[in-house]
Amino acid sequence: MDKKTKECVKMLRELVSDIQGAPFPGDEMNKELYAIWYEHAQRSAVACFEYLNDSFPKEQEETTKSIDKLFD
Repeated sequence: MDKKTKECVKMLRELVSDIQGAPFPGDEMNKELYAIWYEHAQRSAVACFEYLNDSFPKEQEETTKSIDKLFD
């Protein structure tokens, strides 16, 4: 596995870990705890997407073209 792929796998694992740590949305959910978790998960997701776009631009372009074809 090359360096880019290893870094991508690491970031994806961190993102999945953040999502798995989501507070349970029950009746007594602490809104502050949820907001903290949400912000943390969003930062991880944005970092992951930015890394994917920067490190794998060809794949991102192909995905964009495929999506565009759906709307033609």
